[in-house]
Amino acid sequence: MDSGLALRAPRNDGKWGNILTDTFDFVVVGAGSGGCTVAGRLSEDAPTSVALLDAGGRNDTWRITTPFGLALPYAAANWAFDTVPQKGLNGRIGYQPRGKGLGGSSAINAMVYIRGHKWDYDHWAALGNTGWSYADVLPYFKRSENNADFDGEYHGKGGPLHVNRLRSDNPIHDVFHQAAREAQFRIREDFNAEDHEGLGSYQVTQRNGERWSAARAYVAPHLGKRANLRVETGARATKILFEGGRAVGIEYVQGNQKKQLRARREVVLAAGAFQSPQLLMLSGLGDGDALAAHGIAVVHHLPGVGRNLQDHPDFVFVYASDYPHFVHASISRLPSLLRGIQRYRRERRGVMTTNFAECGGFLKTRPDLDVPDIQLHFVIAMLDDHGRKKHKEAGFSCHFCLLRPKSRGSIWLKSADPLAAPLIDPNFLGEAEDLEAMVAGFKTTRRLMETPAMRALQKKDMFTSEVRTDDDIRAILRARVDTVYHPVGTCKMGTDAMAVVDPVLKVHGVAGLRVVDASIMPTLIGGNTNAPTIMIGEKAADMIRAEMR
Repeated sequence: MDSGLALRAPRNDGKWGNILTDTFDFVVVGAGSGGCTVAGRLSEDAPTSVALLDAGGRNDTWRITTPFGLALPYAAANWAFDTVPQKGLNGRIGYQPRGKGLGGSSAINAMVYIRGHKWDYDHWAALGNTGWSYADVLPYFKRSENNADFDGEYHGKGGPLHVNRLRSDNPIHDVFHQAAREAQFRIREDFNAEDHEGLGSYQVTQRNGERWSAARAYVAPHLGKRANLRVETGARATKILFEGGRAVGIEYVQGNQKKQLRARREVVLAAGAFQSPQLLMLSGLGDGDALAAHGIAVVHHLPGVGRNLQDHPDFVFVYASDYPHFVHASISRLPSLLRGIQRYRRERRGVMTTNFAECGGFLKTRPDLDVPDIQLHFVIAMLDDHGRKKHKEAGFSCHFCLLRPKSRGSIWLKSADPLAAPLIDPNFLGEAEDLEAMVAGFKTTRRLMETPAMRALQKKDMFTSEVRTDDDIRAILRARVDTVYHPVGTCKMGTDAMAVVDPVLKVHGVAGLRVVDASIMPTLIGGNTNAPTIMIGEKAADMIRAEMR
């Protein structure tokens, strides 16, 4: 690889300094689930040089690798975005945590391993995205996976992403399963086969009780071992460089230096559903009028950039409880936590391995639906306002989210400053149909919460004890709904006028540029989005290799 090319350019302070430039075959921007996967796979070929950069750090501390670290604030690994005021949520400003650093959101998520429903991918293909049906993507899910519990037609062994049952050994699983039976919901052992309707215990992306992020799966094992793979942290991408309608590199800031990485073959954008469209717009790709309003020269008018934002609107039932196996930061629970730490050190088992969202599943709010329309996450702690509001009592929570909302939001530039956060508008409950579907989801989830098994756990209903009528439900939904952290769709794949990338993930209207992250999803899948984004990275690497051959 070439290195050492220096160009003279002004620093931000107005003084003159060097822009250091290196050249690689591929420059991957963003080390989240898609970026780590595609960089790891492409660098398997020794002659192919790959640079991977991310604005965050290495994310190799115990607060990341120990699953219980989810309970601890860790600002260094979280962009912690806010939304614009949400009309459908009484004007509230929502919270949007996003992973920062190696692994991206897979370094801070709840590690739930879910692929979505077969229907989701067949729907993508039906929209004109050739090669993205369930039959097409299943091999990539299997290739990524090393599943300790399941094998056969739907599962893989030997892949870099470790998947297994939780090692928390929490007896709450038996209680949850009993409640499901009492509510006459089916028990589902494997949520990633032909069908996933039912309730049960989730598998997680862990290995030996430790978090297994996309970075640990695809990048960390090769650091210092693959001469063709370079990883830059603390590197904030500010602009895609174009020459003659072709992406040729990335400009970024690292410390107080402005730098460039040049790409012989392609720039691969994998900065996520918020920052991939932001970087495209900062670089002159997007709605021409909107870019001109910020003084940005238009490289290519692409009106779909930043549009089509979709996310799962989520409501949380919260209960105080005396059950001893729920997690709470109190002096009375300190001895059990210390015992848990000791056990974790000895065995890598117990409470320190919890992902908190230990149980859940997929339900239909109406029997005539073809696929489940809500997902539950049963959490072994009281979760109020994303865990940012604390309570004196111990307790538990049960999320339900709407899997395929009709509402569509958007991402816009706040300014032409590349270091400013984007304007994020999920437009939650913007469509009346979503509100009514959430009312049905509320009733279906409360049916589970009112079973004898669940009632026995409840000391106090924190927010819903007075909710009785449909109008009551609508009011509390507008007062308390927010994200469950699955934004997608803002650089959607397709062939229509609002599509940003084609079915091989190349950006329409320019050369040498692809997007490989959750932003390319044309529609939101029915489940957690980490495993599907890793699948996208696997498939992208395969498509790129095929073109190189």
